[in-house]
Amino acid sequence: MNTFYFLALNGLTMAALLFIMASGLTLAFGLMRVVNLAHGAFYLLGGYVGVQVIRDTGSLPLGILAGGAVALVGGLLMERFLLQRVRGLDLSEALLTIAVGLIIADALLVVYGGQPVSLPLPRELRAPVDLGVMMYPYFRVLIMIFAVLLGIALWLVMTYTRLGAAIRAGVDDRETAMTQGINVPLLFGGVFAVASFLAGVAGVIGTSYMSLTQGLDVRVLMLSLVVIIIGGMGSLKGAAVGALITGMVSSFATGYLPQFALFFLFLPMTLILVFRPQGLFGRVT
Repeated sequence: MNTFYFLALNGLTMAALLFIMASGLTLAFGLMRVVNLAHGAFYLLGGYVGVQVIRDTGSLPLGILAGGAVALVGGLLMERFLLQRVRGLDLSEALLTIAVGLIIADALLVVYGGQPVSLPLPRELRAPVDLGVMMYPYFRVLIMIFAVLLGIALWLVMTYTRLGAAIRAGVDDRETAMTQGINVPLLFGGVFAVASFLAGVAGVIGTSYMSLTQGLDVRVLMLSLVVIIIGGMGSLKGAAVGALITGMVSSFATGYLPQFALFFLFLPMTLILVFRPQGLFGRVT
């Protein structure tokens, strides 16, 4: 039972990280119809910069903010100066984001080398906490709490604010939203920047769970896309459910049947694509 509880908690931790990554990505995807294949690179960029700031200053909050800020700036620059030039050209958008992701990943390899990098946490955050069923690292519990609070905050913004109404209108019908006076290009930039910021934050705090290595950007991007496909484009609820399914399946499959881990990871996504292509909470367009 200890193994079961440990894998379940690891699955929840992975789900929390995936939700932080996918929540912003799914809104940007739903609003802009752009598959940002550089999202994993922003995760890696935020992680490396954030860990470096933490090592230099000893401040965890400053490192998290720095990681998120550098990813935000990178995402905003890409959207403003690159993506706007190929707006509506699906293949060009995909190739452009792939190219940006490769450039960022190679630049990080040159600057930081290929050695794994872990998050230097204070002793009190590395200490285990009693959850009743077993002891579990305190910082991982904080990651789960942060993901829940982030989900609640995003839900409140999307449900009860004019900004959220504008974003939902843009996700449902961009053309009609523009005719109603909504500045959709400004929304594009804002949502894209927030998505990149969350990727950078996830890159910093996720380093306590998965060490930063070259190639991790591809893995987290793949998992984020699996989450979006399962949950449905543009749906926060879908991102939460998709992250939970993906995190738990990944953890238990890796723990009990590692040789079939990839099969079980992609099985839910395959079934969704066959029987409900728009995702669990996506809308038919």
